[in-house]
Amino acid sequence: MHMRTVLILLVLALATIFALVCVLLTRGRAPSTCQHRPPEHEDADDGQSLVFADLTPEEMAQVVQYLQGSLGVQLVDAARAKPSDNCIASVDVQVPAKAEVLRFLDGGGPRPPREALAVLYFGSQPDPNVTEYVVGPLPTPVYHRDVTVQKYGGKVPYHRRPTLAVEYKQIAGFLKGQVFPTAPSFMRQVMEYDGASLAALTAAPRGLQSGDRITWFALFQNVSGFFVHPVGLEVLVDHSSLDISRWAVSRVFYNGQYYRDMVQLESAYAQGRISVEKAWSFAFGMSVNTGLRLFDIRHKGERVAYEISVQEALSVYGSNCPGGMSTRYMDGSFGIGRYTSPLVRGVDCPYVATYLDVHYLAHSQVPRISKSALCIFEQNLGSPLRRHYSNLQSLYYGGLVNSALVVRSIATVGNYDYVWDFIFYQNGAIEGKVQATGYLSSSFLHGDGLRYGNRVWEHTLGTIHTHSINYKVDLDVGGRSCLSFDVCHFTGKPSAWGVLPPSL
Repeated sequence: MHMRTVLILLVLALATIFALVCVLLTRGRAPSTCQHRPPEHEDADDGQSLVFADLTPEEMAQVVQYLQGSLGVQLVDAARAKPSDNCIASVDVQVPAKAEVLRFLDGGGPRPPREALAVLYFGSQPDPNVTEYVVGPLPTPVYHRDVTVQKYGGKVPYHRRPTLAVEYKQIAGFLKGQVFPTAPSFMRQVMEYDGASLAALTAAPRGLQSGDRITWFALFQNVSGFFVHPVGLEVLVDHSSLDISRWAVSRVFYNGQYYRDMVQLESAYAQGRISVEKAWSFAFGMSVNTGLRLFDIRHKGERVAYEISVQEALSVYGSNCPGGMSTRYMDGSFGIGRYTSPLVRGVDCPYVATYLDVHYLAHSQVPRISKSALCIFEQNLGSPLRRHYSNLQSLYYGGLVNSALVVRSIATVGNYDYVWDFIFYQNGAIEGKVQATGYLSSSFLHGDGLRYGNRVWEHTLGTIHTHSINYKVDLDVGGRSCLSFDVCHFTGKPSAWGVLPPSL
């Protein structure tokens, strides 16, 4: 190797070692920062426009600290204040008078002192009131002066105070904890209230005469865009008392009718004197022979069908064995309703579904019961009913869960388990659906058996067959009808494991 090449490699090695040493020596040190320090008068107008500037967070904090130590009363954080407390409702910049500003801007006069305007609620006083103070000078205030009378011509009565966010929370707690529980059946069965499913929207003003502090709160479904999902219930809350425990309901309005309070509304509902608007209503039952059936099916109060019911489940088999080739099962003859089986919570139906027992009398003189043989639940359909994601000009997302009401029973007739569903959609559509599972029917595999099905084990033939499902549909859409018709659905041969694909 040439001496020159050796020298070059040695120089490169030394340079690499030097770089590594520099990295190791500087590891762990905070990187230096280059802070931009604006000049004292960076803006073009020499800082004159700062006379209008909003308060900085530091100035706001200084005002709060000053008031807490200078008024001689306890001030509670407005985020948790009761109406009977003293608190700072807001702090804003006090823009100087126009004449002072113009003397400063145009006439070379002195800069007006920088001040804040603080609005305080004094609920813990013999004469509760709203007071406004000008506090200054900022950033280190040393004085405050009451400007309430100067601005409003007198003291501001306490009932005129704008509602704090915490008061809305207290009203919501009052409705949830004291008002709604007085109408348990109505709230559960009509409003389907679960403690969080309703949203309240306030009205204004809070009363119709001086001294009032009563507010109408309209209730909505607590969903995205709840403003267009009213439930028809509105409550007039009298929250004039400084003692929250003395708040009361003055009036209730539901579906065009006024009530004294929620207790009277509950009583009217229990007596059947309330017209309840629901999306879906229907009567349902279980025929011992044909299974699940529905009557008087209404959407938003209008009957759309007099009857929709299962009528028969027929299966026709083929085989090269006499038992299989002659099989023509009509499951109604065995009793689809009779063989309705108990439903396992969390597997056959959602855990939170409503489960109902079924009573029947068949093959005995004694009525029998099938426990939890019906379930009713709402199902998220897995895709939104509507949605929009905006990425033009403004960014937002709005969407609504697409859910449906499901009534389900499962009949185990021999080897097959039929999952019967009636599904009610928000748009007024009804779906009848059956899924078949359980075990396939089989024959001993011999000879030309594969012409009649599939091999599922060494000597086991899953026999070919066809299912025919019949429904009775008596529609009353747009008026009463005297006609009904049967709906028939066919399914093909089973898969290798005997589970039929969903149908209807």
